[in-house]
Amino acid sequence: MEKLERIISRIVDVMGKITSLLLLLMVLNVSFDVMMRYLFHDSSVGMQEMEWHLFAVIFLFGISVALKDEGHVRVDFLYDNFSPRKKAVINILGTFFFLMPLALLIFFGSFEYVKDAFITHEISEDPGGLPFRWVIKGMIPLSFGFLLMSGVGYVLQNIRLFREAGK
Repeated sequence: MEKLERIISRIVDVMGKITSLLLLLMVLNVSFDVMMRYLFHDSSVGMQEMEWHLFAVIFLFGISVALKDEGHVRVDFLYDNFSPRKKAVINILGTFFFLMPLALLIFFGSFEYVKDAFITHEISEDPGGLPFRWVIKGMIPLSFGFLLMSGVGYVLQNIRLFREAGK
């Protein structure tokens, strides 16, 4: 069980590094777009769309990294006063009853959405926009599948913490 937790943790850490590189790429993209717009009075719709595509990917995959690193939102003024065992139980139950059902709903519910974009060869509505809209839409089931895997790692981590606190 601890081996699986470590493997999931490493995978999530790698995704965190990839996400941070995407953030750097997004900053460079925005900087270039601003420079082109204000210095050269030229702008690219494709570059502007790439900004929100990168932002979406960073946000979607960043959720899993935040979960692993305990960076997600909770009611800390209550949670901080609980014992380590009680925290672990709350984390396990919260993951099973809130995170997993929502992630499964979005994971399975988004396949049709992505399939429709792929079959219709959906592109940007704006002239000069990006083609292959299904790629960005495809990040939804991929990221929520990743969130499910991260959730399993989080549950395993909290089971370990629960056991360690009981010793």
